[in-house]
Amino acid sequence: MSTNPNLLTWEDAVVWLRKQPDQQQLVRDAFYDDPLVEAAERYFRSSEWHDVAKLISGRGGKALDVGAGRGIASFALARQGFDVSALEPDPSAIVGAEAIRQLSRDSGLAIQVVEEFSEGLPFPDHTFDVVFARAVLHHTRDLDGACREMYRVLRPGGLFLGVREHVISRESDLDQFLASHPLHRLYGGEHAFLLSRYVEALEKAKFSHIVALPPLSSAINLFPHTRATLRDAVVEKLSRVLPLRPLWKAILGSEWALSLLLSIAERFDNRPGRLYSFVCQKASA
Repeated sequence: MSTNPNLLTWEDAVVWLRKQPDQQQLVRDAFYDDPLVEAAERYFRSSEWHDVAKLISGRGGKALDVGAGRGIASFALARQGFDVSALEPDPSAIVGAEAIRQLSRDSGLAIQVVEEFSEGLPFPDHTFDVVFARAVLHHTRDLDGACREMYRVLRPGGLFLGVREHVISRESDLDQFLASHPLHRLYGGEHAFLLSRYVEALEKAKFSHIVALPPLSSAINLFPHTRATLRDAVVEKLSRVLPLRPLWKAILGSEWALSLLLSIAERFDNRPGRLYSFVCQKASA
């Protein structure tokens, strides 16, 4: 985070966003709305979490939610049956550790809250079966160090999910991305890396298997959009070019055709700050 004294805290930035009449959909989509327990339940039922749940299906035991924020993923992991620890350095009652504690009390779900940073996890080696980090890696002060720590605290055979990470195609795209972010100008805490930089850090950490989910391939990255809303948007755009809406709807009504179109589109997708997710395995002993 920037040390510019004129910038707000993350809590202040979110409070400001909540007060903007034209940003209420963004507030809801980012799960910054209250009551928090209702926002967390909505996240648990979202298409994003539905795809996360498929990735961790069949796993159980202890889960660590790194950079837990308000605790929506901690809530979802607990609902999924995990013994959850939430790592969140911000003490805030709105966007940080105290918000998670209140969420735990309101929901009746046991969530252990630890106020520390991801670059130095206060846990012994091989503690967790799943480590989950939602929009965390691009905020880290030491990307290599954070990935090493998440690897270290995983048990052999454990799974690390780093989801919804901002990616740029060129270093020169960073300023364009930061200028477009609705909160960066207020609190100065956003960042983005090249895709190769994330993969490099995960490889250095010695994960045995790394899968990068591209922006258009998973509901995890698409949310708050879904394949259905994305299909509607493509139909609308094509109809403006060639006004044959029934034809476009019929063609893209096929899942095969939509998947083919999205796979082609991804080859040319260079939007600054587009979202990738990483699914990483720690080798069994």
